[in-house]
Amino acid sequence: MDNRFEVEVSAGTMMSASGARFPHRWTPGGVTVEADFTGAHLLHLAAAGCVLNDVYREAAALGIEVRGVRVTAAGGLDTETWHSTGIGYWVEVSSDAPADQLAHLLEVVDQAAEIPRAIRAGATVRRVLEPAPGGGRPSPRDP
Repeated sequence: MDNRFEVEVSAGTMMSASGARFPHRWTPGGVTVEADFTGAHLLHLAAAGCVLNDVYREAAALGIEVRGVRVTAAGGLDTETWHSTGIGYWVEVSSDAPADQLAHLLEVVDQAAEIPRAIRAGATVRRVLEPAPGGGRPSPRDP
């Protein structure tokens, strides 16, 4: 897989000393993000950030204590079509839970993570001509 556009998000005991720091609902110290500001990096960042969040959420639901998480996502773009060549992600978890419980956790996260699911399913993205009436948000009116 083409890994030209790699990003990393981390939290807890696995938080990076570098990168931009953001508040995070699951960890008091926040998360760090290491990514360039290009469209491809942001696409991969959305997937990685969602997976990190869902590791914490699903671990809590399964009663697994997690001390830290690092998710790296990478992929490429076909420069002739500007289609993604795919996104691969890998997860590191700091926990005292047994390996089989952590493997199950990551399977649950892979099935639950909303942004990777949306990317896998595809989505319509279109420019809108004007904001929605009174809301300041774009309306889905076709150009």
